[in-house]
Amino acid sequence: MRIGVIGTGRIGTVHAKTLSHHRDVGSLILTDADPARAQELAHRLGETAAPGVDEIFTWGVDAVVITTATSAHAELIGRAARSGLPVFCEKPIALDLPGTLHALGEVEAAGTILQMGFQRRFDAGYAGARQAVRSGRLGRLHTVRALTSEQAPPPAAWLPLSGGLFRDTLIHDFDMLRWVTGREVVAVYAAGSDAGPAMFREAGDVDTGVALLTLDDGTLATVTATRLNGAGYDVRMELAGESDQIVVGLDDRTPIASTEPTGPPAADKPWTGFLERFGPAYEAELCSFVEVVRGERPNPCDGREALQALRVAEACEVSRREHRPVHLAEIPGGARAVFR
Repeated sequence: MRIGVIGTGRIGTVHAKTLSHHRDVGSLILTDADPARAQELAHRLGETAAPGVDEIFTWGVDAVVITTATSAHAELIGRAARSGLPVFCEKPIALDLPGTLHALGEVEAAGTILQMGFQRRFDAGYAGARQAVRSGRLGRLHTVRALTSEQAPPPAAWLPLSGGLFRDTLIHDFDMLRWVTGREVVAVYAAGSDAGPAMFREAGDVDTGVALLTLDDGTLATVTATRLNGAGYDVRMELAGESDQIVVGLDDRTPIASTEPTGPPAADKPWTGFLERFGPAYEAELCSFVEVVRGERPNPCDGREALQALRVAEACEVSRREHRPVHLAEIPGGARAVFR
């Protein structure tokens, strides 16, 4: 199998390394907006660098992995679909709903595969939580608390391109909320704060956000995120039911300290970022993509799944801006959406 990798930044490098060592992948073609970066990575991995995206589609590949800037995702997804190629793409499909729906329409019209990069679906902790909920171990689930806290803010120049805290960061928590519980979000109320560094205000973004979400069975969920958690990278999900409660992301590297005299000590080596915390999950999702392309398993996260997480993020953005509750029925792209 020959796979084209478009984008050789941080996550593109991780995915290229995984694929380069996969027993069912014979070779890679790498390209990047910075040709020298693609060439350097190709040299290290013993793979081939292409001068541009066009060569990915003309040199002959069996599948495409897209890890470019988000602004290029939708166009590349459509191009791969029109070429009849399976695609793995980092989230999101696009930064807005029209772009997302158009790209999904191209995939559905072509009948091709689109697997989205929501790596937490391959994390052992989240998988264990899903099993606990689905098995009935917790009894009736009534409360979910999820959080993502980043140790340091991203570069200021990147913020206007990110889509904002709810679309860029919390979209993972929205996906996990749906995936773990098996329920849909029906309403949200969100707020954000830009009281931190000025670069967030200048980008029209917030450095900290919170949302209260109501699920279709009455379960209540709170989801929070911040770009400013100096203690370390902290991702957790707590699920409470009538019979039991569990937590994802609590281990000896969780950057949280107890004030109780007999509480556990603070982590000696707290997590520093998503690539470190979810390293095994990133590898597993790319291995699953190879299996999907080979017809050995169903798609674990298709474009429709990514769309629903984005719809929740969009609802939160509307709620934050307009200071009101937002029902998901207000957001285009629901179950009966027609992709054009």
